[in-house]
Amino acid sequence: MIDTHTHLYDEQFNEDRSETILRAINAGITKMFLPNCDSETIEGMIKLEEEFPAHCFAMMGVHPCYVKENYEEELRIVRSWLEKRNFAAIGEIGLDYFWDKTFIEEQKKAFRTQIEWALEFNRPIVIHSRDSIQDSIDIVKEYVPKGLRGVFHCYTGSYEMAKQIIDCGFYLGIGGVLTYKNAGIQEVVQRVHINHLVLETDAPYLTPVPFRGKRNESSYIKIIAEKMAELKGISLEEVAKITTENAESLFR
Repeated sequence: MIDTHTHLYDEQFNEDRSETILRAINAGITKMFLPNCDSETIEGMIKLEEEFPAHCFAMMGVHPCYVKENYEEELRIVRSWLEKRNFAAIGEIGLDYFWDKTFIEEQKKAFRTQIEWALEFNRPIVIHSRDSIQDSIDIVKEYVPKGLRGVFHCYTGSYEMAKQIIDCGFYLGIGGVLTYKNAGIQEVVQRVHINHLVLETDAPYLTPVPFRGKRNESSYIKIIAEKMAELKGISLEEVAKITTENAESLFR
């Protein structure tokens, strides 16, 4: 299986990072994709990729929660890295209306700029859209005719929004929230064809049941996959096979 979104460079893994990654590999998680946050996370992320080159793959971008007064400088740093080497994706990028609405206009500018870079460098985008799914979809729709592709990570929106995303040719990233009691995403996953879904943990956040409240890690992908298999009425092996194919198609 593939974890399409995991922050393994996060400080919460400082004491046992290598052991955590080996646990994931031993659990059958063959690839782990690392989204960037801002200039301060780049060094740790790339170091991790160098340490586990067959398993860890870095993205490059500015997370919307890190779009502040200095966002243009952050974007310049991202651009310099994109010109230096290849990355698996442009991410994670997007909009966040949950934590702070001070810089919404700046978030939109940064989002559009990075979408244009994704088209220029022929890379998928990985979208963060907390409390901002429809606005994110509306922006994405403008660029789909130009060949934009990607995934709405940690999807928790409605079926109607999911349908718009799928119509754009984008994937839905499904994580630990799927295991939460009365999570609306369960109904969405039941109604959406599995060909449009990829698995993710967003580790160290959004830990699945029964470990909710503790640190999340990539080896827990199997728990999310098991819940998906239960909801879809298919085998775990089928979920693993199809979501892996979807992730490989996404990241090429």
